[in-house]
Amino acid sequence: MRLLEKRSLAVELQQVRNKISSPQSFVDSLRKTSKTRTLVAYNACATVEESLFSTPNALTFDLLDTQRIYHERYIKKLCIDYRLRFLDITLFKQDFPIEAIDAIQNLEKIHGVSLQGLKIAAPSKTFSLKNYDDPLLFAPLGNDYYYLIHQWGNDVSPWRKWKYWPIKNAVTFMIFSLVVSALFTWVMPLNKLGSTLLWAPFIVFLFAFKSIVATVAYYFFMMGKNFNSEIWNRPFKEN
Repeated sequence: MRLLEKRSLAVELQQVRNKISSPQSFVDSLRKTSKTRTLVAYNACATVEESLFSTPNALTFDLLDTQRIYHERYIKKLCIDYRLRFLDITLFKQDFPIEAIDAIQNLEKIHGVSLQGLKIAAPSKTFSLKNYDDPLLFAPLGNDYYYLIHQWGNDVSPWRKWKYWPIKNAVTFMIFSLVVSALFTWVMPLNKLGSTLLWAPFIVFLFAFKSIVATVAYYFFMMGKNFNSEIWNRPFKEN
C-alpha cells in the first residue's frame, strides 16, 4: 500500500513546496530575488554559537538546480511534520557518507567557493544537542533560501509523520485530546447513569478531556519535551 511505503524526505520537501506554490511561480520569484539580492560569502565561524547563524554563500544562480532551492518556510513545515531539527552542521554527530562529501566538493568546484554555514535537517538523536544547565544537507543562499546539496540514509516511515502529529503544535494536541475524550465517552457504559442524569455523557466527556490533557501535558513537559513547532530549529535538548 502507498500509505505504508517509506518516503524520501527530499521528495516530501518538494511536495511541501509544490503544495504552497507552483514550481514555475517559485522559479520566477527566485529569479527576481536573485537580481536584487547580494550574496556574500563569509569566513568560517570560529565557534558553534557564531555558526548557528546562516552564512550566505556566493553561488552562481544560473548554475544551480532550481528544483533543489527551498525557502526556510518549506523546510520548517517538513521539520514540524516529521519532528526533525534544522541545525548547524557543527552539531551533527554522525559520520558523513563519502557521497555527501563528494557533493559538497563538487558544488564548491562548480561555483569556485568554499561553502560556509551548512545546515542539516534530521531527527534530534543525530545531533549533539546542548543542555540548559535520515538527513538533508543544505547550504544557505541568503534571504532565508537554502540549496539542498545531498540526502543520505534510509527513507522515512510515513508513520513518523502521524506518530508525532498530536504534538505537532498546541492546536493538534487539543484536537487529539478532544478526539480521544470523545472515543472514551462513546465506549463508556452510561445506560443507567444516562437515564437518571441527562448531562451524564457531557460530564464524562469533560472529565476525560481534563484528565487526558492534564496527564499527557504533565508527562510531556516534565520529560523536557515541547511541540514540533517550537523545537524545529533549537539546538537544545530541553525547551
